[in-house]
Amino acid sequence: MAEVFAQLFDAHAADLRRYVCARAGEHHADDLVAEAFAVAIDRRSTYDPSRAPVRAWLFGITHTLLRAHFRSQDRAERALARVHGERAVSETAPEDLVTARVDASRRLEVIASALAELTEDERDVLLLSSWAHLEPAEIAEILSVPASTVRSRLHRTRTRLRTLLLDSENLQQASGEN
Repeated sequence: MAEVFAQLFDAHAADLRRYVCARAGEHHADDLVAEAFAVAIDRRSTYDPSRAPVRAWLFGITHTLLRAHFRSQDRAERALARVHGERAVSETAPEDLVTARVDASRRLEVIASALAELTEDERDVLLLSSWAHLEPAEIAEILSVPASTVRSRLHRTRTRLRTLLLDSENLQQASGEN
């Protein structure tokens, strides 16, 4: 069994790590990926290969851990805000993670800002598709929705993102920025 999980780790850990880095930052990646594989080992008896490929199963576990990580982070920030009597500003809030990961160029800031405008569901489907390179059927399994829902969400999200980017570009041009 150890050899099988070693092969799974070798085959999928790098992709999972890239996805976690994009969502939660590099400093959380190793821990979250390790935790995902620990959960996979603990829950190996629940894996059904007829429902989803092992890659989608591992991304599903990782996705669930990321959501728990973000909720925990939000709770900690709210508690800190109560202690200090002020609203805590998250350095790694989910909608700001992309901004924190990109360089200082204006174009990347605009893209990050547009991504932040998306809902959590929109971001999830877009990032699982674009960054994790998962197919709609795999994303559907992870999010527990039909593949047709994933395809329509993905289409609507891409259309909305395109509109946000065009609006931002038009606003910059109107204000005289480059």
